[in-house]
Amino acid sequence: MPDQHTVETGRARLAYRVCGPPDAPPLVLLHALGEGARDWEDVTPAFSRRRRVYAVDLRGHGGSDRPGAYSLELMRDDVLGFLDALALDRVDLIGHSLGGMVAWMLAAAHPQRLDRLILEDVPAPLPRERVVPERPEGPLSFDWDMVLAVRQQIDTPDAAWLALLGRITARTLVLAGGPQSPVPQERIAELARRVPHARLLTVPAGHLIHRTAPGRFTDAVLEFLEDRAPSGGG
Repeated sequence: MPDQHTVETGRARLAYRVCGPPDAPPLVLLHALGEGARDWEDVTPAFSRRRRVYAVDLRGHGGSDRPGAYSLELMRDDVLGFLDALALDRVDLIGHSLGGMVAWMLAAAHPQRLDRLILEDVPAPLPRERVVPERPEGPLSFDWDMVLAVRQQIDTPDAAWLALLGRITARTLVLAGGPQSPVPQERIAELARRVPHARLLTVPAGHLIHRTAPGRFTDAVLEFLEDRAPSGGG
C-alpha cells in the first residue's frame, strides 16, 4: 500500500503517495482535472514492482495546497519543485489529461529532468469551444476556482504552446483512448506529430485508459519504459 506524505516545494505544499523499492528508477504520475493521486490505484501495483512510484496531488487537488492562484505554468513549476525537494534528478513521467499538459510543459521547459514521457489521452493545445462548467453539489476534493482558471487556459491556450512541443527531447509515448474518448483523437495525433521522438498508440478504452483497461495500460507503459532501443525520431 502506498505511503502518504507531503512536501514543501517552495511554491506550494504538495501531497503525494509513494510505493516501490527505494532504489528503483523513479516514475512520477500526474492526474487529470478534479482527480488526485488515488486515481492511479489500479496501476501502481504493477508499476511499483519495478519502479519507485510517486503519485502527486497537483495544487488545488486532494491534500495539496489550495493557494487561490492557479495556472498550468504554476502546476508545472510545482512539479519541478517536487522533483527538487525529493532530490529526483531525472525521472520518467506519466500525465493524464490535465496532468499530461503539465507533464509536457515540464518536459519542454526542463528537458534535462526527464528520461521518458507518457501522455495519456492528451490533445495538442489548440483552441476549443468554451463551455462554462457547473459546480457539482456538495463538498469537493478540489478547489472549484482552480477548475475555472485551468479550464479557461485549456479552452484558449497560449498560441506559443504549440511550438513548445517541438522542444521536448524525452522519448515520448502518446496513448489515445480511441472513439470512446470525448477528446478529439485527431488532436491527440497532432500532439504526437509535433513531439520529436514520439510514438502514438491507440488503446480503445476511452479517456480513462488506466482505469478502464489497467492491464493494457500498464503493459504498454512498461514495454515502452523498458525498451532500450535507440530512438528513431518522428
